[in-house]
Amino acid sequence: MSDTPAASLTAIPAAPRSKAITRPAAWLTALALLLPATMLAALIYGRYPLSLNDITDFLRSAAGLGTMAPDRYDLMHSLIMEIRLPRILAAILIGAALAASGAAYQAVFVNPLVSPDILGVLAGAAFGAALGIVAFDSWLLVQLGTIAGGLAAAAAGVGISRLFGSRSVVMLVLGGIFSGALFSGLLSMVKYLADPYQQLPAIVYWLMGSLGQVSLTELGRFAPIMLVCIACLALLGRALDAMSMGEDEAASLGVPVATVRIGVIVCATVASAMTVALAGMIGWIGLLAPHIARLLVGPLNRYLVPASALLGGIFLLAADALARGISETELPIGVVTELVGLPVFLLVLRNARRGWTV
Repeated sequence: MSDTPAASLTAIPAAPRSKAITRPAAWLTALALLLPATMLAALIYGRYPLSLNDITDFLRSAAGLGTMAPDRYDLMHSLIMEIRLPRILAAILIGAALAASGAAYQAVFVNPLVSPDILGVLAGAAFGAALGIVAFDSWLLVQLGTIAGGLAAAAAGVGISRLFGSRSVVMLVLGGIFSGALFSGLLSMVKYLADPYQQLPAIVYWLMGSLGQVSLTELGRFAPIMLVCIACLALLGRALDAMSMGEDEAASLGVPVATVRIGVIVCATVASAMTVALAGMIGWIGLLAPHIARLLVGPLNRYLVPASALLGGIFLLAADALARGISETELPIGVVTELVGLPVFLLVLRNARRGWTV
């Protein structure tokens, strides 16, 4: 392998064509097939259960290939198109964005315990949402404030690290800790100043996370940008693999280390902030999904990032189904992911320490 700066990413040795190359591809294929199956199960499951025939009849009627009683068609349209489909698509998009961001952050910061909140992004987004709820009547302005808060927190974390004249990963982490603490304090101040009868309950409920408010219109507004961010993180997998060998080695292979790091931070920050704008605070997915994916496909980021995105979507779909059916009233999705994610994460860590593989 060449050590000259002219060497490109193609100089990175490929994994031998054995189980190491077939297993990641097999697991990616399995996850890609499991995701639509989970979608279909989530579409059927609910307090008003549907059957495959119900869904097929509705689709045929909507396409003009069959007939359905008007009242039955209106019920199916409301149930499928206005209630279940938006939250199913939102769960996949949000879970994929958080998981892909978590995997990319873990690679950039060379730390498997890093999550999308490493630069204070989620704290900044939560502050932006709370401030928007207090200051504006427009839901769109609240969402834009959420994204702006997340970007401001990430910029503050990076800016603080630059104040000390260092671009090291350690200083980025310290800058992120400072930024997260700053915006958490600002969030507490906004909650203290909010109207305790109307605004404060809305802020608290929003911070617990919910997919029930997402509409197809909102998905159409945010999904293109989030999908581009997820795709960019996946395409940077080979560069992240090179950086895992060390910054000097990656630079000798022609990898623009600083550019890749900033690109990952920007894409992961935008994607994570938009998840808060859509559904509030949802934790653990950005930490849990990459660990499970690492057990399945190995440490190479060109497989790990897309596998994490698929697992994140599947996990959040399952969590949403649990939130809808565990009690008479729907539980906040953020509460469910925390309650389910903690024991699952402990199990994953236990198996990882034993060298267990699937």
